[in-house]
Amino acid sequence: MQFLKRLCTFALIMMENLYRESHRPGRIEVVCGSMFSGKTEELIRRLKRAKFAKQKVEIFKPSIDTRYSEVNVVSHDQTAIPSTPVDTSSTILLLSSDIEVVGIDEAQFLDNGLVEVCNELANRGVRVIVAGLDMDFKGIPFGPMPALCAIADEVTKVHAICVRCGALAYVSHRLIQNDKRVLLGEKTEYEPLCRDCYQKAIKEESLENGK
Repeated sequence: MQFLKRLCTFALIMMENLYRESHRPGRIEVVCGSMFSGKTEELIRRLKRAKFAKQKVEIFKPSIDTRYSEVNVVSHDQTAIPSTPVDTSSTILLLSSDIEVVGIDEAQFLDNGLVEVCNELANRGVRVIVAGLDMDFKGIPFGPMPALCAIADEVTKVHAICVRCGALAYVSHRLIQNDKRVLLGEKTEYEPLCRDCYQKAIKEESLENGK
């Protein structure tokens, strides 16, 4: 009897959660942080939940991001979800008619028009979930991400673990000599570091380069 009560309670909670998920007003949710912090994993989790709630979901990513797949959004732990690659933010607006939830991965690689696009979608009643790096390898706010954080209804900052000391990571430190701001890479090109370890790494590199 007790088991049946618990089962009914669980079922009611699930139904209530799904109802809330499918009746959310337009909003912008931003998931940001350094590399290896679980941004894409969290994006995929929210999108799969929306799909489970029978909502119309569309996922987009920058076409330049082909690290794991040309068409799928893929997290570092290999969790994947189908997506539509786009070159410009305006394309997202064109392809989002009659959509209830829009997901955007690696938003830092898209143009600044993404801010207006997300605002327009949210004002239409669309739930917009955006994931991206908040800073580049130099610790400078990246692309449209700062403005997206400013207009978002909800911002979730996720953290990787510093590979040198185990503290919460602050930035994605580039391991190779290359000053291009946009450089796709993984663990051989980047490492998550806390603020203190990042400052030490920069000083070490300056000494090695004779600066």
